[in-house]
Amino acid sequence: MDFEPDYVTLTTDNIEISACQALLEDDTDFCGYYLKIENNSDAPICLLGKDFNLTDDKGNTSAFDHTFNGEILELNPGEYFEFEDMMPIKTSSAVLYGTCRIIKSNLTQDIKIPALQLFSNKPSSLVLN
Repeated sequence: MDFEPDYVTLTTDNIEISACQALLEDDTDFCGYYLKIENNSDAPICLLGKDFNLTDDKGNTSAFDHTFNGEILELNPGEYFEFEDMMPIKTSSAVLYGTCRIIKSNLTQDIKIPALQLFSNKPSSLVLN
């Protein structure tokens, strides 16, 4: 069976961010994800980093603050940036959400990243009453 990712997309101030789960082959404590950030505005933007929260199916929340591989990237109008990474997940599923920090027209902004449901390769644990 082929894996078809489900993309979720959110547009703020003509900056479009699409996200989906990236399939990992191994049974690990990580889930992969993919981001595509498109500058559909009339001005260049700089990508400074991303602030993520991960809430697992047991209600535990973790916060992550990262750059894009240590780089500050500039996107001119019409350009896009694609990024893949992994998040630690110790349960069968979690929700990834947060913001991407940018500079546009000399103003720093936080652009929302669409909430993304992640599923691990691990089987769900049974809850017995």
